Amino acid sequence: MSELAEEMLLDFVNAVEAGITEVKQRYKEQKNLAQNSLCWDPSKIKWRLAQGTAGPYERSEDADSPDFKQLIKDLAENGNKLAKNGYFYWLFNDGSAVGRKKRN
Repeated sequence: MSELAEEMLLDFVNAVEAGITEVKQRYKEQKNLAQNSLCWDPSKIKWRLAQGTAGPYERSEDADSPDFKQLIKDLAENGNKLAKNGYFYWLFNDGSAVGRKKRN
């Protein structure tokens, strides 16, 4: 095998290896994200009715709840809003309160 062919083969193998490593890393990140977003239970969070400019919604500031803390984290990782199980959730600007509204 010529030096050029050997060099090209090694470059190719290195590129494939780098691609495989990148795919594995992305897979792990997505798997972790999916698991984390499923680990909070909205029924374990204290909600109270509130009235907003767009109508009634539920609001929570249940800082003692581990589920609420995970919800806050998930909201922060998803642009301060997300949908789950027929509800739309959002994080208020103060970062300590969450609103939710049943989706139509």
